[in-house]
Amino acid sequence: MNSNARLSVRLIVCLLAITSVASAAQSVSTDASSVVSQSADSASAQTQAQPAPGTKAHDDAYVIGNDDHLAISVWKEPDLTKTIPVRSDGKISLPLVGEIQAAGRTPLQLELDIASRLRNYITVPEVTVIIEQINSKKYNIMGFVGRPGTYPLTLSTTIMDAIAAAGGFKDFAKSKGVYVLRQNPDGAQVRLNFNYKEFIKGKNIAQNIKVEPQDTIIVP
Repeated sequence: MNSNARLSVRLIVCLLAITSVASAAQSVSTDASSVVSQSADSASAQTQAQPAPGTKAHDDAYVIGNDDHLAISVWKEPDLTKTIPVRSDGKISLPLVGEIQAAGRTPLQLELDIASRLRNYITVPEVTVIIEQINSKKYNIMGFVGRPGTYPLTLSTTIMDAIAAAGGFKDFAKSKGVYVLRQNPDGAQVRLNFNYKEFIKGKNIAQNIKVEPQDTIIVP
């Protein structure tokens, strides 16, 4: 084989090698693009599946009252995220919303009311209303406790919580004879007994009930 033939063979081999490398590189690039595309699609799907920050399930039993402090947030709208008290007329004021009735509404109802007004400015407003401080609901505790008086009622105050908030029992308090006076919706007053001695021994745990607005706890 002469020198020209050898040179031609070498050129053909080089061309085949270059073609093979280019094909492999293209395949790798295609696979990488596919992986990136799939990852992006997956991330997008996860983002769409997640609820907006601040959305939550509600305990819709609490009714907002005058002087309660509300934490109101609108997703992605920091200028509309505020902590405000309910005025004595039962209303609150928000930018773009104006004055709106809050007292007598549950947090969920107020969220829907605010969102309805914001739809004039925001396509899908995500509103969250949280009771930050309860000032409208109160209870009384009287008798042989450290600090008898009227206290603000939180959502989960129990008889034990109320006694602790009032400084605990005084000397000679009859801790077996504690009771709650509660007004029923029909106007009748009921007496609910609480035996502290039994409770701390793990007996009749259910007697440590939640305190309701206007309850009066008596420690004889």
